[in-house]
Amino acid sequence: MVQEASDEGHAVSGDPAQVVLDAPRDRAYWARRFEVPAEQVQAAVEAVGSDAARVAAHLGKPWPYEKTGIV
Repeated sequence: MVQEASDEGHAVSGDPAQVVLDAPRDRAYWARRFEVPAEQVQAAVEAVGSDAARVAAHLGKPWPYEKTGIV
């Protein structure tokens, strides 16, 4: 579900660096994370690839963004 990147394997913000949509829980995570329907996340990944910053930009969401829908 979560793939992170940097020297130690973690994104600077603590957010995953790649949007991976392999399982239903992955799709649910990213839908909550970006506060959009899972179908929008899937469409964004298809349009720009799995880089989380590019997906966020495509969805019009800031990256990183501290106030997500995840509680």
